[in-house]
Amino acid sequence: MTENDIKICERFKRVRTSLNMKQGDFAKEIKTTQGHVSDIENKRKGVSDRVVEIICLKYKINEVWFRTGEGKMFIQLPEEDEVAAYVSDLLEDGEENPLYLIIKEIMHTYNEVSPKSQEILCDFSKRLLDNLSQKKES
Repeated sequence: MTENDIKICERFKRVRTSLNMKQGDFAKEIKTTQGHVSDIENKRKGVSDRVVEIICLKYKINEVWFRTGEGKMFIQLPEEDEVAAYVSDLLEDGEENPLYLIIKEIMHTYNEVSPKSQEILCDFSKRLLDNLSQKKES
């Protein structure tokens, strides 16, 4: 393995740990095995182009950063800067932050319900925000 391949393996692990995911869970999300994730993180195997592309698309990772280490890890759109800062703070504290654990469980539960239930939750949330906005204006 080249020095660059080793650095990519290190960034692979950094992505997973930044997402606060266990190897097995991360492996399922990127369509590989826990053993393969372990081999990459222990620099026994390199990261394929396919895996890089899946991770970058799925988690909005900057592909230039992933391959070279240049720039920021996460892709940030201008209007998302403030939200990205909040998310980054939550990820840094990870399991020690009870708010992070609540948000993580909300996301997990949302993904478990049917698409129709997700639509109902989104409609409810929109209405709740509308109501809150109207109360602020009063």
